[in-house]
Amino acid sequence: MHTAIVSDCFCYSCVHIMPRRLLKRICPSSGSLESHWFLRLFGTRIADPRLWGLCRRAVTGAFGVGLAVCFIPLPVHFVVACLLAVTLRLNIPVIIGTVLLINPVTIVPVYYLAYRVGAALLDLPPTGFSFEMSWDWLQNDLGPMWKPFLIGCLVCGVVGGVLGYMGLELAWRWRVATKYRARTRHVPSSVY
Repeated sequence: MHTAIVSDCFCYSCVHIMPRRLLKRICPSSGSLESHWFLRLFGTRIADPRLWGLCRRAVTGAFGVGLAVCFIPLPVHFVVACLLAVTLRLNIPVIIGTVLLINPVTIVPVYYLAYRVGAALLDLPPTGFSFEMSWDWLQNDLGPMWKPFLIGCLVCGVVGGVLGYMGLELAWRWRVATKYRARTRHVPSSVY
């Protein structure tokens, strides 16, 4: 009986927290997804409700994986995020929204942080950084920085993903428990 009450509370609290009507308008229907030629290679898997719904595990997992994908130092974030979302059955809108945290404004500080973390882990002194969009810069100036940069991206991606997942998971559970306590406090004792 306790699990039924908790699941009812979960559904009740999500209706009041999450903008379900807005998400239903934005998210495509399963029939429209299966009709696109480029999505046919995923078969019926693309219509899985966990990819588009607000299931706690799919949302928190998508947030954590999206934060980890943000630290990939190549411009393949959306492709990798979507493939991981379909493979791991994570919420696609959440993982895409999380990947959008890396944009032209935030990319330099995020990757600089990753470089500094990598340099600290390898016990290397950080060098001066000047970026130039040229082949010469890629061949000559990137050489001493690539190892700390890639190690920093890997470490920051793993740590950021785990902390993001755990943080959102704890916040979600706290919110559901708070709503449940508030709801049971106002229910007359004769109901039980």
